[in-house]
Amino acid sequence: MMQRSFAGLILTASLISGPAVSAIRGASQNSDASTSARSSSTNPATTDPDYKIGPQDMLRVDVWKEPDISRIVPVRPDGKITLPLVNDVQAAGLTTTQLAAKIAEGLKKYITSPQVTVGVTEINSRRIFVNGEVARAGAFPLLPNMTVLQALSSAGGFTQFAREKKIYILRMENGKQVKYPFNYKEAVSGKNVEQNIILQGGDIIVVP
Repeated sequence: MMQRSFAGLILTASLISGPAVSAIRGASQNSDASTSARSSSTNPATTDPDYKIGPQDMLRVDVWKEPDISRIVPVRPDGKITLPLVNDVQAAGLTTTQLAAKIAEGLKKYITSPQVTVGVTEINSRRIFVNGEVARAGAFPLLPNMTVLQALSSAGGFTQFAREKKIYILRMENGKQVKYPFNYKEAVSGKNVEQNIILQGGDIIVVP
């Protein structure tokens, strides 16, 4: 009789502990997944010290012992980021080290010897755009040392209505849009080769 009771207790404990262990394992896995997700959102997308920040990139700004200022921020289309105390700061065109120094300089009015580090968590600026009278308008990956002619080739060439001598490139520089003219006829014939500029992330080529 006692043996049957003891066996029943073991069976009951087994039935209870099974779901409990599964629940604990599930909670642990969920916790690991959550930790992994948080880690992936803060891991640097690039460790290249010479990488120039571009519009639409995501940055992690850490100010030592200042959690209210530290945060992940997007680089706006105008090339700037917004942070407490320093407000708008030009980020596009700078390296992470240069931007960190610029933010630290702005924080000196409020914090003694601020220590700032900046990392790029997402690279979204490495694209160029070709619009207008081309076969395939849209966004294209920015390849190393990509020129205007190469980008136009990636877009599949011109339509019959394209004004090949009136092409221009739009680029954001210091928060302002700059227009660079490009004459396709001259470029392919070897004239004014300096107009076949190396493109930067976010450049827009317009073929009227």
